[in-house]
Amino acid sequence: MLKILAALAALVLPTAALAQTAEPEPIEVMILGTYHMSNPGQDLHNARIDPVTTPAKQAQLDAVAEALARFRPTVVAVERIARDQATMLDHRYPAFTPADLLTNPDERIQVGYRLAHRLGLERVYAIDEQDREGQPSYFPFEDVQRWAEAHGEAERLGTMHGEIAAMLADLEERQATESVGQLLARTNAPERVRWDQGFYARLMSFGAGDDQPGAVLNARWYARNAQIFARLLQVARPGDRIVVVYGSGHNYWLRQMVETTPGFHLVSPADYLPTP
Repeated sequence: MLKILAALAALVLPTAALAQTAEPEPIEVMILGTYHMSNPGQDLHNARIDPVTTPAKQAQLDAVAEALARFRPTVVAVERIARDQATMLDHRYPAFTPADLLTNPDERIQVGYRLAHRLGLERVYAIDEQDREGQPSYFPFEDVQRWAEAHGEAERLGTMHGEIAAMLADLEERQATESVGQLLARTNAPERVRWDQGFYARLMSFGAGDDQPGAVLNARWYARNAQIFARLLQVARPGDRIVVVYGSGHNYWLRQMVETTPGFHLVSPADYLPTP
């Protein structure tokens, strides 16, 4: 009997030990989509953004940082290419001082660096991916445009351009009546994220047979976001609370990747930012 009990214990104890092994803490990630505050003019469509270095806008951005700080982030990541792909560190952050907020309107500084400095973080991660020489573009819109012109679809594509222009014009007008925090909350609202992705999805209707420039554009856009998320995976650790500050066009795919990756939990900016 003693031999039988010993044998049973040998089978049960390892299972019990496994059951008592704590699961790794989840990695909480907030994807904060932003509009480009420095007017770089690098997107297909660009809004005219009022200067954010004025005292009024600085107060609003301080309120944004205070709101995001309630999430207690341990990591901030921004839309910049890291010089050292092994560490993914943002090489510009160590030189940051609060005085930069009064001269540099870049949202990576105004939101990302401001938040990291407020929290006393010693590092910011740079997780971006951009077009590479000799490789296909991550956003080959010119191919979509050529196909539309060659197949009598230029007017339909132009209508879609008009929808984006109207959305950006609305953003420009709202700057006079809404705070930066309210604009960011609006930019990150679920319906806006779905609308943005819908624009990309509708581009897949531009193509036929073996010539599918809209589908290729969507595939390449996904590939860029996958590269970005892979870099986030590289730096994330169990228990981290991460704020990712990125152009709002990346919102849909980055959120989807967080939601579908085991060990990750998506946190909504709406739980922290003021609502419009």
